Amino acid sequence: MTDYVVGDIQGCLGGLDKLLTHIGFNPQQDKLIAVGDLVARGENSLGVIELCYSLGDSFTSVLGNHDLHLLTTQAGLKEVKPSDKLTALLQSNKIQQYIDWLRQFPLAYQYDENTLISHAGLYPSWSFEQAVGYSDEIQQLLQQPDFAKQINKLYGNQPYSWHSQLTGKSRLRFIVNAFTRMRYVSDHGALDFNAKMQPKCAPNNIKPWFTQYNPHLSDQHRILFGHWASLQGQTHDPRFLALDTGYVWGNTLTCFNLTNNNRISISA
Repeated sequence: MTDYVVGDIQGCLGGLDKLLTHIGFNPQQDKLIAVGDLVARGENSLGVIELCYSLGDSFTSVLGNHDLHLLTTQAGLKEVKPSDKLTALLQSNKIQQYIDWLRQFPLAYQYDENTLISHAGLYPSWSFEQAVGYSDEIQQLLQQPDFAKQINKLYGNQPYSWHSQLTGKSRLRFIVNAFTRMRYVSDHGALDFNAKMQPKCAPNNIKPWFTQYNPHLSDQHRILFGHWASLQGQTHDPRFLALDTGYVWGNTLTCFNLTNNNRISISA
């Protein structure tokens, strides 16, 4: 039995098929865990959802920003972006079944005592326990009948920084942003949503979230995340495993074997 974590698939069914064949994935024995952004921009988001759904208990995921956008788009609360290529998925006669399936997934998934998986990473002042608790707050919202409206209300950038006294929409918005949109953070803990470049090209007043000191992390901890293709899989710290390697942009699709700690990539 082998457990794999796969980077951003983004609707690239051909790449996912090729990767699963390459690793010899057996859904009777193995498990596939996705870092989110299952859909959007690739050639076949419907096919990706159909395949992942068909794996049953052999598949799980955390939600990314594109997955949340799908929830609000399907509810008619956001405009469909032609570049996201979601038409076939949205027109599927099983779309409501797939939406209900997606909203069961969390924003953060603790694989074991020392391993956390989320789409964008771990906010620098949060512990694993806190992260899972904050993720649970959003998962409770996703179980409500008006989940899409509730998620739609959380779009926006502010507040930029976290403090435990945050309440209401401000608190929930920050949690969603930290788990699905975060890349750079200032020394004062403020999220920066404009910078997407490689760290060597970033302004001096912001740093990648994984280089900011987190008092809760030890050398034994590891965080697997996606969302940041321009990192090209490089964090230069073995605790932080960047798995979005930009397959949808013509680069590679990457997965990490949690059983033997090997990284596997296939080219677009």
